[in-house]
This record gives sequence, C-alpha cells and structure tokens, in this order.
Amino acid sequence: MSLDKLRNIGISAHIDSGKTTLSERVLYYTGRIHKIEEVRGDGDGATMDHMDLERERGITITSAATSVVYKGHPINLIDTPGHVDFTVEVERSLRVLDGAVLVLCSVGGVQSQSITVDRQMKRYQVPRLAFINKMDRTGANPHRVVEQLREKLGADAFLMQIQIGAEENFLGVVDLIEMVGITHAGDEGEEVVVGPIPEDLLEEAAEKRGKMLESLSMYSDEMMELLLSEEEIPKELIYKVTRAAVLGGATPVYMGTAFKNKGVQPMLDAVIGFLPSPLDRDISGRDPKNEDERIELIPDPDADFVGMAFKIVDDPFGQLTFMRIYQGTIEKGGTYVNQRTSRKERFSRIVRMHSDKREEVDSASAGDIIAVMGIDSASGDTYGIERDACTLESMFIPDPVIKIAVSPKVRGDGDKMGKALQRFRKEDPTFRVLTDEETNEILISGMGELHLEVYIERIRREYGVEIEVGAPKVSYRESPTKEVSFDYKHKKQSGGSGQFAHIKGKLSPIESDSEDSFEFEEHVVGGRIPKQYIPAIEKGFRDSLGKGPIAEYPVVGTRIDLDDGSFHEVDSSEKAFYTAAQGCFREYFKKAGPKLLEPIMNIEIEVPEDFQGPVVGDVIRRRGIMTSNDIVERVSVIKAEVPLAETFGYATDLRSLTQGQGTFTMELATYRQVPSHIQEDIIEDKKKQQLVGSK
Repeated sequence: MSLDKLRNIGISAHIDSGKTTLSERVLYYTGRIHKIEEVRGDGDGATMDHMDLERERGITITSAATSVVYKGHPINLIDTPGHVDFTVEVERSLRVLDGAVLVLCSVGGVQSQSITVDRQMKRYQVPRLAFINKMDRTGANPHRVVEQLREKLGADAFLMQIQIGAEENFLGVVDLIEMVGITHAGDEGEEVVVGPIPEDLLEEAAEKRGKMLESLSMYSDEMMELLLSEEEIPKELIYKVTRAAVLGGATPVYMGTAFKNKGVQPMLDAVIGFLPSPLDRDISGRDPKNEDERIELIPDPDADFVGMAFKIVDDPFGQLTFMRIYQGTIEKGGTYVNQRTSRKERFSRIVRMHSDKREEVDSASAGDIIAVMGIDSASGDTYGIERDACTLESMFIPDPVIKIAVSPKVRGDGDKMGKALQRFRKEDPTFRVLTDEETNEILISGMGELHLEVYIERIRREYGVEIEVGAPKVSYRESPTKEVSFDYKHKKQSGGSGQFAHIKGKLSPIESDSEDSFEFEEHVVGGRIPKQYIPAIEKGFRDSLGKGPIAEYPVVGTRIDLDDGSFHEVDSSEKAFYTAAQGCFREYFKKAGPKLLEPIMNIEIEVPEDFQGPVVGDVIRRRGIMTSNDIVERVSVIKAEVPLAETFGYATDLRSLTQGQGTFTMELATYRQVPSHIQEDIIEDKKKQQLVGSK
C-alpha cells in the first residue's frame, strides 16, 4: 500500500443530517456491502449503527470504523454521532483522523452541533470538505448553506458543484472543474452518467465557476495571474490548487442526496482528490525526557513505532483498543510499551474493524487505524517501542454537567452493576462514577440526560440489571444564626457508679467559607472542670456535628466557648462529660435560630444573542443572581449564581430554550441561607423520608 493513496476520514455533523445514511452509500459504492440498509428501516438497520439501541432509536451512539477501497485508494472511515451528549466520540475520532467530511442538511444548514464539530475540527486542525445532503427536500437551498458556513463558522467555503433540478426533482450535479453534468442510473444510483450541462444551466455554471476560481486563486499566485489576464486555466492547475487550498483550511462544498443515491461518488472523488494522506499531515509528539522538545513523527513503516489508543471498547472477547499508528509498524504478538504506565504489553491480535465485525491481520503500519486485543490501556495512551520514546498530546475531555443516583432494583445485582459502571467509565472519559459520602449512594455523571439514559439502558440489556434512578440529591448544611448561652447538667443515678457532668458557656455562629467549620475554646479557671475532661467535651460537641437537630444535615459555622462548669469527685468521668456535650448541643442548637444552607453554583451560559432574554428570565426564575452578561461575536456569555437544587434538568431546559444552541458549565461557589419558605419544605420532605425509612 502506498501511503499517498491512503485516506483516514471521519463523517461528522449535526443530529439527523444523514451521516450514517451517507456512510452506508459509501460502503455500497466501494463494494464493502452488497445491499443498502436504511437507518430507520424494516431490515437490519444501517451497517455502521451496529448496537440494537442505535437501530431502535435511529441515532448513532458510538463512532464506528470501517475500511474500504475506492478507485485503488484505501479509505479508513469513521462515522460519528451527532448528539452533543456523545461529543467525546467525535472528539477522539477527529484527534486521530487526517481529514473529515462535514455533512450539512440542505434545509437546516449550519446547526448547533455543526458549530461544535467545526470547533473540534479546528482544535485538531483537520482539513475538510462539506457535503450538503438531503438536496431532495422541500426548501433545499445550497447557496444559503454556503453563506451560513462563511458567516457562522468563518469558513472559506465555495461551491464546487451546482444542482441539476430542484427539491424532489433533484437529478444530479454540474461539476464546475470539468464543466460536465453528472447524473445517476441503475437501481441504487451505482452508475455515474457523465453528460453535457443542461442548456438552461450553462450561464449559471459559468458564473459559479468564475466565483469558485476567484476563491481558489487566493491560494495560488499563478492562478491569480491567469485570472487577471483572462487566460484559460488548465484543469490540472485547478485540481492542484484545490488540494493545496483544502490543506490550507478552505472548505470546498459538494452536494447530493444520500438517501436517493445521488452525488455520493463525486464526493468520494473529492475525498481521494483533495483530502490529505498521512504524508501531508505534520504530526509531532513531546519528548518525555525534555518537555519543551517536540519530536516530529514521520509516517514511515521502517521508523520506530509510535501509536495512539483513542478508543476503548469492552466486548465479550476482551478489551478492544482502537489505535492510530503514526510511525513504524506493529506485528501480531509483538511487545510494545505504554508511555503513560511504562508497562510492556503484548499485542496478541491485530484486527481491522468493519463496524462490529473484524478481520485479523498480521501487521499494521504507519497511517493505519486498527484495533488491538490483549492490552490494558486507557483512552489517549501513547504506545512506543521503548520507554520514554514519545508522548502524543491527549484529547480534550469536556466536564460532565449532570449527576444522578443509581441503585440496582434487586439487592444481589450490585456486583453486576459495579462491573458495568467500571467498564463504561473506562470506555467513555466523559462518564464518571462516584459515591456520595453522606448518602452512600452511587452517583453517575455525564454530558446530558440522553447520555446517562443510554448507559442505564445498556446496563439493563447487556448485564441484565434493572436500575432504579433517583432524583439528584442536594447536600444541605445546618448553621446557627444567633448566640445562646448554655448551662447543662448531666446526672444519672441508677445503681452502681453514677454519672455527673456540668458545663456552661456560649454557642455562637461564625463566618467561614470552609464546609466543615467548627471552633472550640475553653476558658475554665480554678480547676472547675479538671483538664483531663476537656478533650472529651470537645469530642462530644464535634461528634454531634454530623447530623444536625433540624433535618439531620451536617452542621457548619459553629463556635463553642466553654466558660465554667462543675464536677463530682466520684461520679464524673470522661464518658459523662462526652454525653453532657452531646445532650447540650442537641438542646441548645435549636435555640440558636438554626438555618439551612444550600450549595450555590457558579454557572456560565453561552447562547446566541437572539436567545439572551428568555435565558436570563429563566435564570432569575430559578432564584439565580446575575453576575455579568457580555456579548462576544454575537454570542451572549451569561454568568450567574444559581442554587444547585434549581439546576436539575437544566441541560434539557436550556436546549429547548435555545433550539439546542446553548451550552453551560457550572461549579460549586459557596453555601448560602435557604429562604424560610423553602426551608420548611425541605424539613417536611426529610421527615417524610425518615418515616418511610423507619417503616
């Protein structure tokens, strides 16, 4: 295989733009499959959506990889999900690909997830083509989509084709380089018919060709000179300049309708004609011995091996690690070093993936995307021939935005659920699992409600465990608001040695930012309480802080001053003073005007300017306090402080308020008093829970 012919490409887009339908056509026209299946069909479902859940819902959840050959060019293709909840799948695919096809709907144009995908492509500097799909839809307007590419994404986009026929009469395209009409024949559009341009389109084609050449001439002085002197531009030059323009960041735009089998082959011609091979990409890694040094990686099969594990999948046969090889060659049964752990690992089998099917190979070399079995790695690990060879920058992992509590319905299923959570945590870096120390519940967090819903469904299907999902819980705190003096005696006289302890002092509120703030000072003089009993008194107070008397939440912001007291020669003991402190706290804390405190989140919301009003109104409705509101390049950046209790379900609400274009991040800011009417409801709820628990 000559490397300059290889293409590693991804297909990315907004939800429902037709990525998977397009992938299916690519597989068919390259002879990889012999029957086209639809995403939502009566048949087996699209090849690249191999999970039952994907086929039922008609959405892509995990990225699927396959290898095809088109006109003598091997292509490794990855189909990625569109939902923002599965954004890590797109992120890690783009991290290892050389080029991409950005699919856009002819009616929807540039949508919210197209903007996210565009950001990801720019982050990893992945050259791309755009493909306007669904040209057979009513309202299809490729010119408007190109405008949006320029305005919303700042892309240097220009049409390489114009359409023949409109909407349901869409027949094919005019190729503006060759100046020919391209239509399709055969049952599945497999025959590409090249003919003259229809008479009524000649003028438009000439005009649009002029615009295309103008855009391209920005990337070539030679072409610019020919244009200015109005000379004929040779086709070879146009092809050469288009390829250079794509590598320089331009976005040539193609069109078609994958569902009606039109325009896919010309798009594939563009992929092999203009997108980079591994030889065209400058990839460098860091030298572990000297962090500032960069190591240039050359796609040479004979150089030392360097590869990156970009995706982990656990399947019935063990862990499958998807890997991109940047340099060198790997052999089946060979031993290579994980640069993160410095452990030597044996690559027991190397497989080329075709969706969920696999084909064993003995070796793989620079430029390949394959999967390895028998190794224990994490997403983003670099592998090399020896220790400290080279490390590749890992991918960007967004922070989770939503948390829910999970527990198995059947007690005995705890182990199975634990196994499932452990596996998903390893596969998906945006899926986190933690235990709430106060409630002892297992909490899972992720990128959105759909994200967590899919994992809960997968645990049910793949592990046979029914899961109960709890509403996310808030950790409140209790704190006093006024000073009270205490005078507490503990006396117990019932057979055997008695117990006696007497303490006097003050309980007062203190201001503190820390979550477990408690101060204890003693000012006892004249031996009124012997020194050996003081630590027991402090311990008695401290041990009472775990559950406050109002609603059993932890107590914070409290100070105890021990001023006086008395003791009994025989009946006083450490235990008696410890018990006295606990009884005193329970009795007097209720008199100190106790209040509940709630966690307040710092929240930062980014929405298009048009949606600013409704979003701000919604934040205020959630008891939020605005701290700032700036507009940057038509995007409104809203910062506010909102109680955690009011943020549940916010991911979904924000999306519906902003047509899916809003994003937000949040983190804990501080604890503040809960308004009285809400405090009463919380105490009431807690009492109900305790009643249910005691039954």
